[in-house]
Amino acid sequence: MTPSNILSVEAYFDLICPWCLIGKRHLETAIDLLARERPDVTVQLEWRSYPLIPATPPDGIPYRDFYVARLGSPQAVAVRQAQVIAAAREAGLTLALDRIETFPNTMLAHRLVRFVRTQDGAAAAATLVDNLFTRYFMRGANIGDGHVLREALAECGIQSPLEQGASVQHDMDWLPPLNGPDDPPPRAGLGVPHFIFNGTHSVSGSRPPEALLEAMLRALARAKQIATRAVA
Repeated sequence: MTPSNILSVEAYFDLICPWCLIGKRHLETAIDLLARERPDVTVQLEWRSYPLIPATPPDGIPYRDFYVARLGSPQAVAVRQAQVIAAAREAGLTLALDRIETFPNTMLAHRLVRFVRTQDGAAAAATLVDNLFTRYFMRGANIGDGHVLREALAECGIQSPLEQGASVQHDMDWLPPLNGPDDPPPRAGLGVPHFIFNGTHSVSGSRPPEALLEAMLRALARAKQIATRAVA
């Protein structure tokens, strides 16, 4: 297999961002489209953590209070949520924002995702990311709570020190920090979702699948050009 047959995808996200969930669905659709157009290509997808509000209190804050303070009024919150719900519906997702009571601190969840990626690989981490998105936006669960994270791991069939009685909430020494040597931090001010293809082409925001597919094809074409020059 040549480099021009490999598409690496780095997907920067935060679990509190509904646009990241919508972007994830668009990315999955784009990968399916790519498989039809370029069945010879292998996609290597990595989910990269980018906590948007890491200073959120560990126990979280009331969800509605957070958004009223952020957007200025209950009416503004209602308008924004309607926009998000409509965009999610177009992507085939049904959000239950009215079930969310706590705006969580996602640092622990991101550290757990990184631990799973290191221990079990990218596919297991992607499964956990999907589970946590579902828990937060469809079930209204507090994904900053250690018990919820335990349940997510169990539901995903992922083994970890948690099963040996370690407390996720208070004993986190075994969890690796974010942005280790094999996971360098993205540039400051990055908007999420943010997708980087083969390290050469990027797309920010929850863009339609067609826009993501176009960037993928351009990244593959660029890789082919580089490979051709290397042989010449």
